[in-house]
Amino acid sequence: MHPFATYVLRSYYKATGWNEDSLYANLTRASHALLDFTVPRGLHFSISKSPNALFRTTYAMDALPSLHGSIGYIFTSCELDVQNSRNVQLKEMMERFKVYSQPRQPEGKEEVWLAGERVDTRDYMLYGRLYIPTGRVDALYSTRLSPNLQALVAAISDPRSNSLSAERTRGVNIPTSNIMLSLQHDTGRTCTEYTWSAEDGMFGVRMLHNFGKLAPSPEEATKAQQPQAVSTGSRRKRVDEEEAMEGGLRGRISAGAEVYFSARERSAGVSTGIRFTTLPDATPPSFQLPSTASSALSSSPSYAPSQPPTSITALFNPMIGHMSGAYAARVTRNLSMCSRYDFNVYSYESEWTMGMEWWMRRSRLKPMLEQEKVPEVGSESPLSLISIAQPAPSKPPNEIIGVVKARASTTTDISLMWEGRLRNMLVSLGVVSNLADISKPIKSVGLELAYFSSDDPRHNL
Repeated sequence: MHPFATYVLRSYYKATGWNEDSLYANLTRASHALLDFTVPRGLHFSISKSPNALFRTTYAMDALPSLHGSIGYIFTSCELDVQNSRNVQLKEMMERFKVYSQPRQPEGKEEVWLAGERVDTRDYMLYGRLYIPTGRVDALYSTRLSPNLQALVAAISDPRSNSLSAERTRGVNIPTSNIMLSLQHDTGRTCTEYTWSAEDGMFGVRMLHNFGKLAPSPEEATKAQQPQAVSTGSRRKRVDEEEAMEGGLRGRISAGAEVYFSARERSAGVSTGIRFTTLPDATPPSFQLPSTASSALSSSPSYAPSQPPTSITALFNPMIGHMSGAYAARVTRNLSMCSRYDFNVYSYESEWTMGMEWWMRRSRLKPMLEQEKVPEVGSESPLSLISIAQPAPSKPPNEIIGVVKARASTTTDISLMWEGRLRNMLVSLGVVSNLADISKPIKSVGLELAYFSSDDPRHNL
């Protein structure tokens, strides 16, 4: 599941109108959610608190295999709608397969003028975390310079980096102190990111270009929803109808590349990638779910989607000769599957990985049958009749109660994980196994518990 800081950061992007899906780093986001999910190891606890809509605190502790913890603080210039772990949607807290909407231009902050002068300030977010007992400090600062421009500053300060330089020379992975600057420019059609790292003097440029139509602005979408007189002989086509292709999937293509150079290491690198994603299905919501109990009893669904949500990606790094291709699709409403093939043209090494996620939902048939029960005449008291006329609120049908993820490949271990909600806490339980090792088939078992609350009265109902 997402850490609380990641959940707040994505809520901040949503509140400020920034589209993080346009970054080249998120080109393989769909396959990454199905094949590269993080399985918890050991025992991990985290507790977070939102005293107000601007400030938040988070505490985490790892009890196994070693005891250590961290303390974090988050402050934003704008109010965020961060919910409790009791009522937050599970899909917002978990990395999952998703076909994202059309690329759009970032939404800028509404201008505020007073006496002929602009008095509104730009939005920003501050995040800091202290690790105990190592003393390492992580920091992040993000701010919007303009509607299309965003700047980020990330820093790591580790007091062990100076004393453990000898271990790093022997190949031991030791975190070092570093600061990285990033400037992101997004026009909706093209998103360019410039980064600089102080540790190795690395400078990089990433770019992602989206082909096809852009999503309309909020003003254009509101205008399009207004009723208009349409002649019987003409009809405005939907987006998916305009880009439909006979005998194949309809969708959009995104292509990008990255180039980076390190002055200290005197090395460079380059990679390129392409992605094809289907358009979101445009079937009206009234046809997507059965509306009566009789339709729920039927064995066949009420509609068939015009095309399965699909994401196809391909990456190539000519410097190291690495090639990767992935195919991910939602085969049913609750089941998504993905396969990926990696190959190196220099060493001829290859790897095939497959994964899936299955969403578990609350039964929809049982609440309907309970609501349709009618008592016999004379068998109920007036109080019972009142309770029948005003039934107690129940949990919504088809509510998601958890997800099961599995991953297997030809070279790595087999991973299985379940994520869901237990009372007011979010739970993640996973196991990593190696069936080739008969003496130790189970490599690790992990449990992660997360609880966060808010003093916002809207979330305490």
